Amino acid sequence: MTQLDFIEQGKRVLEIERQALLDITQYLDENFNKACQLMYQCHGRIIVVGMGKSGHIGNKIAATLASTGTPAFFVHPGEASHGDLGMITRDDVVMLLSNSGETSEVLNIIPVIKRIGAKMIAMTGNPESSMANWADAHVCIKVSQEACPLGLAPTASTTATLAMGDAIAVALLETRGFTADDFALSHPGGSLGKRLLLCLKDIMHSGPATPMINDKQCIKDALIEMSAKGLGMTAIVDDTGLLTGLFTDGDLRRILEQRIDIHSTLISTVMTRSCTTATADMLAAEALNIMENKRINGLIVIDDKHHPIGALNMQDLLKAGVL
Repeated sequence: MTQLDFIEQGKRVLEIERQALLDITQYLDENFNKACQLMYQCHGRIIVVGMGKSGHIGNKIAATLASTGTPAFFVHPGEASHGDLGMITRDDVVMLLSNSGETSEVLNIIPVIKRIGAKMIAMTGNPESSMANWADAHVCIKVSQEACPLGLAPTASTTATLAMGDAIAVALLETRGFTADDFALSHPGGSLGKRLLLCLKDIMHSGPATPMINDKQCIKDALIEMSAKGLGMTAIVDDTGLLTGLFTDGDLRRILEQRIDIHSTLISTVMTRSCTTATADMLAAEALNIMENKRINGLIVIDDKHHPIGALNMQDLLKAGVL
């Protein structure tokens, strides 16, 4: 059986689609600006409408807009003709997607949208199409050819539409001053939400689980505490509970090379005095950045009086889905 090689076909497709993206940069013009202005000034929602493959792309564009500060949702044009037009109000902006600009299912609902009074943006590959002419703003996504050798399956044109939708969404995001915290509010689940919203107080070991000994105790006591708490470190405090240092697995390896008596040597003589600390309200993502930059495996969490109130290590961040 002859072994098939699809690499050349794949390269051809990607080259055509790469060229399509280069081609549509010329359409980032005053029409693009007008479309963004309409969406930025919208007091309602952005309603994205498309049929077939354009509908699938429309779903993605609506989702991207919604997650980046521009409230949006997708409406199927077929369903719109059977009641879903009731979702559209005069305060909304409707984005119509169609490569030809003549998709009948979309054209059929334009008169009703006009009557409702909602503004319309058309994104098509034909500036002379019906949709382009009837819309308040037209964004061109014309490509020279589809990647499909038959010129039939929407390929380069849908890639261009998706990319232009991303360009609009990000342009609006930057204009609105949308922040990482704003993004987190719409992504509370999954790793994105955990990275952006989770604070150390939510995942740290606190209370009796905090590894801690007095600076008048010996190295042996530190090892017992580290073994009991299982974080690979222990905070060292004075008689008032003030943090004076830190002792870690790494410190232990270093002193073992020096043949120090762990039963009689005070922990204060071998501890790390200037240790990196964190606060309970610090974002877990920020703590991860600190630990990676300083190449450390754990952090002691302190209060505003420099008293240890908790501790965590890389394993805790991993379990929380932050790492």
